[in-house]
Amino acid sequence: MWAGLLAALLMVLGLQTTTSAAGESGSGATAAEQVLTWTAGDSITEYTSAPATAVAGAATIVFENSAATGNTTGMPHTLTFVTSDPEFNNDVQLNILANPGDAQGGRHTAEVTLTPGRYFYHCTIPGHGEMQGILTVTEGGGEDTTAPEATAKVTGSQNDKGEYVGSASVTVEATDEGSGVERIEYAVGTDGAWQPYTAPVVVDQVGTHTVRYRALDKAGNVSAEKTVGFTVVPPPTDDTTPPETSATVDGEKNDDGAYIDMATVTVTASDTGSGVNTIEYAIGADGAWQPYTGPVMVHQVGTHTVRYRATDKAGNAAAAKSVEFTVVAAPPQDTTPPATGVTVEGTRNSDGAYVGDATVTLSADDGHGGSGVAGIEYSLDGGPYLAYTGPVVVDRAGRHTVAYRASDQAGNTSEPLTVSFTVVAGGGVPAPHCPEYDERLTVIVGTVDSGVPNRVTNNRCRIGELIEDEKEWTSQALFLKHVKGVLDALREEGVVDTREYRAITKAARQSGIGRPGQTEGYRKILDGSQESFAKWQHVGGGSFGLNPDGSITSGTTRGGLGMLWFPERTYGDFSLKLQWRDDAPGTGNANSGVFVRFPQIHDHPEESRPEWVAIKYGHEVQVFDSPTGDMYKTGSVYGFDRVGLAGAGVTQKGTWNDYEIRVVDQHYSVYRNGVLINEFDNTGGQDFTPPRSDDPGTDGRRFASGYIGLQVHGTTDVVSYRDVRIKDL
Repeated sequence: MWAGLLAALLMVLGLQTTTSAAGESGSGATAAEQVLTWTAGDSITEYTSAPATAVAGAATIVFENSAATGNTTGMPHTLTFVTSDPEFNNDVQLNILANPGDAQGGRHTAEVTLTPGRYFYHCTIPGHGEMQGILTVTEGGGEDTTAPEATAKVTGSQNDKGEYVGSASVTVEATDEGSGVERIEYAVGTDGAWQPYTAPVVVDQVGTHTVRYRALDKAGNVSAEKTVGFTVVPPPTDDTTPPETSATVDGEKNDDGAYIDMATVTVTASDTGSGVNTIEYAIGADGAWQPYTGPVMVHQVGTHTVRYRATDKAGNAAAAKSVEFTVVAAPPQDTTPPATGVTVEGTRNSDGAYVGDATVTLSADDGHGGSGVAGIEYSLDGGPYLAYTGPVVVDRAGRHTVAYRASDQAGNTSEPLTVSFTVVAGGGVPAPHCPEYDERLTVIVGTVDSGVPNRVTNNRCRIGELIEDEKEWTSQALFLKHVKGVLDALREEGVVDTREYRAITKAARQSGIGRPGQTEGYRKILDGSQESFAKWQHVGGGSFGLNPDGSITSGTTRGGLGMLWFPERTYGDFSLKLQWRDDAPGTGNANSGVFVRFPQIHDHPEESRPEWVAIKYGHEVQVFDSPTGDMYKTGSVYGFDRVGLAGAGVTQKGTWNDYEIRVVDQHYSVYRNGVLINEFDNTGGQDFTPPRSDDPGTDGRRFASGYIGLQVHGTTDVVSYRDVRIKDL
């Protein structure tokens, strides 16, 4: 699995490891006497080991992520020094990618020169953001080796036994005469996790408690762990009523109501008297009671009983209740795409060319035990993939190639196959010179579908190619005059009848093309209608759903990373405008992005997940307002050009944002609510050093044109979009 994802991760992250073998310098120089070693394993929250201090001067960096350091899954990690944060040193460009299966067996070295100060390092693999730390560098011979002094004080209202009534407050302080206090940490209980101390710790749970505390200085010295103990008792009360408890079971169900792979039990309790003190749960009739700290996930296949109870601060205990459910294993997945077939029929001359037209018939079979064919698609002469509903008649003279593929109900898509043939009209003729390229099945003016077949005219251009609806017209009257002239000629030639003439004229008038203050030369490609939404195509995980107000929202039916893209045409220099809104649940933030200038995703069969084509070959303009997590905030060109939270211009969640992305040649400009928040010139490489040789951007240019897409990140990274429109520049 990791090997399959690694190639895609390399491109999006721009990672490049050193080429030197373990214990060697990449330049052949003698390794420095000072060796600093980082190790990683299966964890995605912390390095297995890392140095805290170093001495200024030459150093050999060793980063090992192998079976020997605890990596049993082949998971990749990086060791990356941050150079964009003014709080830390930025003079060491270090970005090493290591995994047990690479050429160095997961052990890599690099020679660097360190200067006094602090270096911030982390892992750049998505989801591994908690793997981070600080390396403090001091002048040789003068390093701080003395740990800080930490003290704690417990305050609150006490009874005559010294017990704290209602709650106790623990205040922790620390001093350090050397490099200074870096941070204070505390933990509640003997097994509690260490947490940053930012304010007095209030403990209001009835019972006996222990709070542990320690301090760290900027040189990496850690004080000895200390503790304070105390007891909290409830205030006098006449509460004799136990808490009210309830539980819910959530998860994906099958038709029999059983939960597939996992069930999640959420327990809640309320008490209007003295307040809830503890909640406990137990799995099975004989399972031991355990403190309830969050939803309980049950993965084991079988029928289960989860018991739960609660106690209030006055000591009243609620009677135990239970919920029952069944967990079953997920059915075997259909991983085999349909088999496809094709036939081409028509009258052929002595050279094998089809005279007048050729009829292409496609078929697909998902085999016995498959999930069933969901649909067949075809692409004519490199055009967008269209839904196949019946035989396709190709009547334009010239050489043609039809690509075709099929998908099944499980989401498997067959590798595209092609068939090529030649159509002649009494002999070979040159390709027509048409104002636009439009292979859509019906004549669509702007975003309005006339319903008229987009047939080939007598000059071998299709009707839609003569309309020129993507040209920037200065007035609607001028555009309608042009359309009338085109239709007059076509009706005289017998290409359209009177009904079709009127339908196209009506569509041109409704399109608003050329109308001042309305379209501004922009074409709406997502206008809130079902017809507009149906023109987009989803690949990968996740989903977008159309809302009654015309917006679309991610993560509505399933989770995972995926993309909704507009396959009708590519764009070169353009201005893309849209609105987006952060609809993430709770305190989280939406994580999404706008993909631009990526190639036809189905032309890259080497990619096991087609949504990675946009990540690997295009650019993602980030949508992410979270104060934590990924360092690429809104307006960033992901993997290439970072924008911090201050530059992103954060707005309140649930607020619509105007977003404009302007691309001219290889210059990108990003506007949020009318304010320019980022400019980026795609001159090659990323903000990782050195750049990778297989990155299409390293030669100074990525693609000069490509498709548009919207990213879905998962069910908790919820984002909404609306009013997507684009104009050629």
